[in-house]
Amino acid sequence: MTEGTKAQWDDIVLPFQLDAADVRGRVARLDATLDQILEQHNYPLPIAAQVAEAAMLTALIGQTIKLRWKLSLQVRGDGPLRLIATDFYAPKVEGAPAEIRAYASFDADRLDLNADSFTQIGKGYFAVLIDQGPDMVPYQGITPIAGGSLSACAETYFAQSEQLPTRFNIAAAMATAPGGGEGWRSGGVMMQHMPKEGMHIAEPDGTEGSLVTAADLLCSDAAEDWNRVNTLLDTAELTELVGPYLEQDRLLLRLFHEEQPRVFEPLPVEFGCTCSEAKVRQSLSIYSARDIRHMTTVEGTVTADCEFCGKHYVLDPKTIGFEAEGKPDRLKDQSASPAT
Repeated sequence: MTEGTKAQWDDIVLPFQLDAADVRGRVARLDATLDQILEQHNYPLPIAAQVAEAAMLTALIGQTIKLRWKLSLQVRGDGPLRLIATDFYAPKVEGAPAEIRAYASFDADRLDLNADSFTQIGKGYFAVLIDQGPDMVPYQGITPIAGGSLSACAETYFAQSEQLPTRFNIAAAMATAPGGGEGWRSGGVMMQHMPKEGMHIAEPDGTEGSLVTAADLLCSDAAEDWNRVNTLLDTAELTELVGPYLEQDRLLLRLFHEEQPRVFEPLPVEFGCTCSEAKVRQSLSIYSARDIRHMTTVEGTVTADCEFCGKHYVLDPKTIGFEAEGKPDRLKDQSASPAT
């Protein structure tokens, strides 16, 4: 690629391999996609920063999996930042972009704007959920909130659940585009050491200090390669990770030119939300007419908002709930059937 418009390399996940170090990885930039995720909400800066990191993690992790439908990250804590939820939807057809969405739930009254944004999560868990579609059992992997960042949580997840030494270097910032407009940008690199036979896997006892790390998984020669590329990754500067002027392949050459980097077909990503009126109706169908009456506004409607995209739905209360017209007979038939 040559220098040109930022669209050439923004909102792209580029797979790569470092042949001299047996390392594979992804390097990504999110520009318009991240702006669309965050513009749906007026998040305080600490919340926006954590959502930006979670969105980048989702883009990097989602592209590493042979995903047929959806990968989700969930971060839950007992601090002011109660929840971060992200979804990565695999491309519907070959050549189409993947879609990402994300949102956060937080307690504004408890938020400390001067504290480190990661500490706003408190104690909790980091979860990776993989749904390969109908008739497939969803997968879920959980690790504690620890390590000082969401990236560290993701690294622990891969070490414990996948036995893969994994490293992330992610940055996000408000930036001014060449035309003068301001918006969010993020960039990140994900590296994984290719699995070898005979890896040593530690047996953690459940405490933070005993969580599996990359060092537990690598023999001495592999550890030397891994430490070397990690040292090189640490030299990446903020402007190189998020800036609009350095393509991903040039960044890889700058960081790892002696590791024989190879790049593969890039994956475009964009903001996407799967909400619909039909899904809202389905979620409300579990409520009785009495429940629906409590939800009905003074205008005589039931409203619902999508947390991810902010879309506002207005429904007739007579058409929703399990006691809505046309549903009692069906429910009566179901109640006479054996429980499943």
